Amino acid sequence: MEEGEEYQDASLPLPPGVEESLCQCGGIAGLIEQLPGDAALERKSSIHRALADPLRLKILVMLSVQPLCVCVIKAVLDIADSKLSYHLGVLKKASLIAGEAQGNWIIYRLTAEGEAWARQVAGDAGSRKKA
Repeated sequence: MEEGEEYQDASLPLPPGVEESLCQCGGIAGLIEQLPGDAALERKSSIHRALADPLRLKILVMLSVQPLCVCVIKAVLDIADSKLSYHLGVLKKASLIAGEAQGNWIIYRLTAEGEAWARQVAGDAGSRKKA
């Protein structure tokens, strides 16, 4: 190891390959600099939590076909109002869907990010149906 290329915590015993590559990226401090910020990681985590439920994935795929009101989503999923409200709230909080009031109804649609995820989910489902 050259002088000035030390990783910052000399008390850590590291395998030679790890130590060398860590030095090349600037040590522990250089590695930390390459990490996304906490807000970005929290955002990604929120999206992945929202996508972790099969019912929410079905909602995304349904909304990729067209914007829908709650009554249609409920009829397709055959679930209680409170359960549907919870799942729509999770998707909305993750900014994957948005709801717009139209008279007595709220019409849900995908956001741009929701569209990207719905395409991926629908593509995965489509490839299984063909097989």
